[in-house]
Amino acid sequence: MMEQAHEMAKTFNPSLESFSPKGFETLWPTMPKEAMEMVFGKGLSKDGLDAKTRLLLTLAGMTMQGAQAETPFRMTVRHLIEAGASREEIAETIAQMSMFAGIPAMTRAMEMAKDVMAENEDDQK
Repeated sequence: MMEQAHEMAKTFNPSLESFSPKGFETLWPTMPKEAMEMVFGKGLSKDGLDAKTRLLLTLAGMTMQGAQAETPFRMTVRHLIEAGASREEIAETIAQMSMFAGIPAMTRAMEMAKDVMAENEDDQK
């Protein structure tokens, strides 16, 4: 079935032969904090959650699902950093989910988050 889908994708667009979802990470830059606040934060409800809190909840949900969607997960961590979340807040959110999602999901999520945070440190040097 996978081979059939791959052949169909190549027929529609030959460049899809080497498609990788990780490519989306380079196409979609990290949104500025102000844009996130408008779209994900107080723009939705002036008395509601801020963008950082909404993104922490998103990270928790993605961890609960087993951190399966790697590209969106990594982008959420990047956006959290831009929204002002500390490494500790990100790690604590993921760790809290171990009680509900299990250690394997938490471990996968933590590894991906650490990779993104390390990339962020390299970019700041």
